[in-house]
Amino acid sequence: MVRDGLIPEGSFWGTINCDGINTNGDICGVTTTSGLAWKIPGRVGDSPILGAGLYVDNDVGAAGSTGRGEANLYNLSSYLIVESMRRGMSPKDAGMEALKRIRANTVERRLLNARGNPNFNIRFFVLNKRGETAGVAMYHAGETRYAICNENGAQALELEPLLEGTPE
Repeated sequence: MVRDGLIPEGSFWGTINCDGINTNGDICGVTTTSGLAWKIPGRVGDSPILGAGLYVDNDVGAAGSTGRGEANLYNLSSYLIVESMRRGMSPKDAGMEALKRIRANTVERRLLNARGNPNFNIRFFVLNKRGETAGVAMYHAGETRYAICNENGAQALELEPLLEGTPE
């Protein structure tokens, strides 16, 4: 569609994550993907794999992501985040823990930049049982904000990066 001039380049996103908590404290989450229109034949993304692109535990919280799905598949990152919160980490610290694991496990040369870090971005959106949120990213590049809505109304907050610079 971009190639055909129907959608301006950079004006669409392939994946969206939304997590919520109701007044009873019940947590839900959903991660959408761009679906068949953008699918590479044979590729299974992280969105439909629980624990990779999305994980929810009503006793603890929820985590979902956008970005390089293969990194989530290799690391079950959303599951790691929720389990880290179960062990007492804050949403931000749990998200950073997942980013650190992805960084450590990214060893293929084609996936590394000149600094030896991942040459891709990935973002996590995290919610715990108390309604505390965090948005973290490997880099502060591309989309740098995420939205929340709570008793203070709707807000756009900055994602907190693990690494400085850009993925390139």
